[in-house]
Amino acid sequence: MDPVDSQLDGLLTTAQRETSLLAPYAMFSHQSLGREHPEPEHPYRGPFQRDRDRILHSSAYRRLSGKMQVFTGEMGDYHRTRLTHTQEVASIARTIARALRLNEDLVEALALFHDIGHPPYGHAGEDALDLCLSQAGGFSHNQYALTIARELEYRHVQNPGLNLTREVLFSQAFRVDKESGNESPLLEAQVVDAADSITYDAHDTDDAIKLGLVSLEEFQSLDLILHCLDRIGDGRKGLDEDSLRRAIVHELIDCQVSNVLESAGAVLNVSGWESATDAQQDPFRIAPTGILETEKKQLEEFLLDRVYHHPQLIQTREMAQEHLQRMFDLFCSKIDMLPQRFRQRADEVGLERAVGDYLAGMTDRYLENCYREQFPSL
Repeated sequence: MDPVDSQLDGLLTTAQRETSLLAPYAMFSHQSLGREHPEPEHPYRGPFQRDRDRILHSSAYRRLSGKMQVFTGEMGDYHRTRLTHTQEVASIARTIARALRLNEDLVEALALFHDIGHPPYGHAGEDALDLCLSQAGGFSHNQYALTIARELEYRHVQNPGLNLTREVLFSQAFRVDKESGNESPLLEAQVVDAADSITYDAHDTDDAIKLGLVSLEEFQSLDLILHCLDRIGDGRKGLDEDSLRRAIVHELIDCQVSNVLESAGAVLNVSGWESATDAQQDPFRIAPTGILETEKKQLEEFLLDRVYHHPQLIQTREMAQEHLQRMFDLFCSKIDMLPQRFRQRADEVGLERAVGDYLAGMTDRYLENCYREQFPSL
């Protein structure tokens, strides 16, 4: 599918721009398999640009501002929300994609979309909903993102959902089951996965120190943090703790992105791949490598032990599980409390799944307001 072959007042077409900028192994817009519901092409926006815009303007994307990443709003307003995390991933992913001559429009769409299915209270909420729906197939935020894109979002046309390109939907499906099929994800999807990991390593370190859950001195026992301090060098002199923390976070991102570009660039330059399909036949993955990969794993084990399992977050997890379970049971027992569209959805997908879809779309605050209204004495 070629977005537009004709020029509009002398402007370059999407195909012309991509031909001059992208490597042969990138995913070109004119090679897209199109949409599940065919649509006319746009005169000056390529298909992946349109995907990005549909995601950006969706209500599910806006609600990410009210969903926690790791830390709740009760802990302050410095730390990341699910929305700011998504924006940071998009920024880093575009940097990597541009350097590797991949399709930035597709990368940005995938980055903005990758966490759109997260329920209230992050992974704690996901685990709670998975338990609630254990008899109905469980719950996965990656799968729910596909449900949002295909069924739950509204557009001004008759077709359901956002009607995204198959490349975005297929790439999200890889996130649901990373072992599915014999092919690798598109290189653009691999970039988003790498950027996601780089982003949360850096901002979870930043937020944990800023919130006082773990001290900067404790983080300095880790090899990757020491690596970052070495990169800062004499620039450390005279820095107060806040400035040093920011400098370390900057280096955490920069050293990982540099590593990815060096390692992936070396492979791509000699790959001989003539198309995105060629790249998908190879088991290669874009990710940090070498000593930095080992240092990164040590940092992530530390974050898991000292941050994600911190007593304050365990308390949040328990609260989320209790509140979501109570609201789930309530809606299942009183279907009339559901909005009309979810009562209708219950006829299509079953009551439990419809209730789960409704709860998953809530923000943290909306869920808590509903809970307090229904269970004021608890």
